[in-house]
Amino acid sequence: MFPTNVGNTDRILRIVAGIVLLGAFFFTAGNGPWHWLLLIGVVPLVTGLMSSCPLYSLLGLSTCPVKRG
Repeated sequence: MFPTNVGNTDRILRIVAGIVLLGAFFFTAGNGPWHWLLLIGVVPLVTGLMSSCPLYSLLGLSTCPVKRG
């Protein structure tokens, strides 16, 4: 469906960052407006799990190794 444009290292970093941000949201006792910004962790988590980043597609970038045939 979406082109794979996220390499393994980038993918792992996105997943870890997403989990850390979401964990901070759910396990900290913040209640101010800045606390809700931690939900941005959904974006790197989803793009890491899908191995596809829409922003990379728009910019023509890829961290995925080139497949040679």
